[in-house]
Amino acid sequence: MIVRSLHDVEATDHFVDWGNGTSHRLLTEKDGMGFSICHTVVRANTVSLLQYRNHLEACYCIAGEGEVEDMDGNVYPIRKGDMYVLDKHDKHFLRGGRGKDMVLVSIFNPPLNGTERHNLCDPAGSTY
Repeated sequence: MIVRSLHDVEATDHFVDWGNGTSHRLLTEKDGMGFSICHTVVRANTVSLLQYRNHLEACYCIAGEGEVEDMDGNVYPIRKGDMYVLDKHDKHFLRGGRGKDMVLVSIFNPPLNGTERHNLCDPAGSTY
């Protein structure tokens, strides 16, 4: 059995400030479950161009609001109780809410090793 808290993760390198938010990597590759679980905060009023080339991701919003935009310009508002899935390694813009952080439970397959970091300075977008 694995029991782990946000507080536990904050004392490790599995707590990542990725520039426009934070990620508590609660379950990672070393746990052997075949997927990872993260508590992700997307800071209010931020925009991040992201693509996960090596992972599929499902996100469930547990608080706040924001939006995700695909490369065709389709914008999807995300609020508490909404889910979005990047099932084709989709490049996307992730935005925190206007004046309100968005809090997500993020599931990655295959799992993250837990120390990955975004490079938000890359004009082509951050990938890993």
